Amino acid sequence: MRRFDMRLPALVRLDQDNEFQTETQNVSARGVFFYLDRPLPEGTRFEVTLTFPPHITLTDAVRVRFSARVIRVESPLPSLRIGTAAMIEEYEFLRSGGNTDLFSALQKEWKATN
Repeated sequence: MRRFDMRLPALVRLDQDNEFQTETQNVSARGVFFYLDRPLPEGTRFEVTLTFPPHITLTDAVRVRFSARVIRVESPLPSLRIGTAAMIEEYEFLRSGGNTDLFSALQKEWKATN
């Protein structure tokens, strides 16, 4: 599975009262890796919303919301940030208007690999 080193804004939501802003380190069709200031136990389910900017989509900015599950937690770095790897379980494109070619292709790939 190909991973893309992408620094994308991400909103991690555990529940209605627990949301964290972060940035992805890499993204693939099946997973995502980012750093948080607190550990999430393996198996924790959560929701993430990513924003793909126009220079990546070659059209309008696109938001993707997905549910994921923590599969690996890395030891804190000197900055105390904790690496979190998660497997994407379901996703939804949150987009209105514009060219859908790129995201239609991505959506097909994601469905084929999940």
